[in-house]
Amino acid sequence: MKDFKKLNVWQKGIDLVTSIYKISKNFPSEEKYGLSSQITRAAVSIPSNIAEGSSRFSEKDYFRFLEIALGSAFELETQLMIVEKL
Repeated sequence: MKDFKKLNVWQKGIDLVTSIYKISKNFPSEEKYGLSSQITRAAVSIPSNIAEGSSRFSEKDYFRFLEIALGSAFELETQLMIVEKL
């Protein structure tokens, strides 16, 4: 088991979540249950999956959760591109 709080990537993920919440507060109210919700959930998923993977004893399980975190990062990037275009 790894101490996820010491991982630089997890710490940066937490910083990303707080930034995303600050940004999404400026979205129109009609986006509260749309893009705003999707963006914050994707952002929260990144450090959450890193932390959960750190609790796994096999490297295969750990890497699977890191893959999920990476997928959430790509999802977030895509959603932010959509927001930028809107």
